[in-house]
Amino acid sequence: MSTAADPAGTAELAAMAERHGLSRSSARPELPGYLRELWSRRQFIVSYARARTYAMYAGARLGSVWQVLTPLLNAAVYYLAFGVLLGTKNGIPNYPAFLICGMFVFTYTQRSMTEGSRAISLNMSLIRTLHFPRATLPLAYVVNELNQMAVSMGILFLLVGFTDGVSLKWFLVIPALALQTMFNIGMTLIFARLGTFVSDISQLLPFVTRTWLYASGIFFSIPDKLAALDAPPWVIHLLALNPITAYIDIVRRALLDQHEQHQLPYAWPIAAAWAVIALVGGFIYFWRAEDRYGRG
Repeated sequence: MSTAADPAGTAELAAMAERHGLSRSSARPELPGYLRELWSRRQFIVSYARARTYAMYAGARLGSVWQVLTPLLNAAVYYLAFGVLLGTKNGIPNYPAFLICGMFVFTYTQRSMTEGSRAISLNMSLIRTLHFPRATLPLAYVVNELNQMAVSMGILFLLVGFTDGVSLKWFLVIPALALQTMFNIGMTLIFARLGTFVSDISQLLPFVTRTWLYASGIFFSIPDKLAALDAPPWVIHLLALNPITAYIDIVRRALLDQHEQHQLPYAWPIAAAWAVIALVGGFIYFWRAEDRYGRG
């Protein structure tokens, strides 16, 4: 009789394993130990992110040049569609930098979430072969997007430097992107777990992020639009709670000297709060399913 159908036999084997210090290889580790093990894999996370970056452009004739061309072409399309055809650039100083700043910040979060939602499902063979903290995979996807964001910010620095000049306020970009990276890690972990057990998430996410794109003040000034609509003051406070809106606003504050009239209220506290909530909540949510990844 098999032990699977014999509870007594199963209990006896479990007791024997415990006496000899054995444990289930798929058991979820305690959170402190999981964090230590994850930290020990930091070199793997960085190396895997670099490999993904290389693989993304390996088949293209221009190779990694597309890291520069892709964000610039996206910004050019949106500038033509919204800035020129719809006239959203009116009343906004240095609108190209205003638009590109919003696009780069939004794309960093959007791609982290959409790519990270497939981090587990696309690596099932690796997960079923080797034992390692599964969170290393979503984290590597975020590091990959952070590398892309670094290239994009270099382009933005050149644009702003030529148009507005260099300023010491640029150093505020560092804490701004650090907060956004914390937020991205948390959201990527959430959608990595969801994407593992709900395969339709990866199909639904583009529609969600596209709606988020149009509601985040990337192409227009939210205070200006609300003033034109004669909206009550509480509306702008409500819209300012959008995490992407907050991250875009604090990066624009750091880079654009004439952004004061378009600033949103409490952007820094909101950005910090979302970073902590997403990182802590997302990590715990992902970790609680650690022993379920790779099954089935």
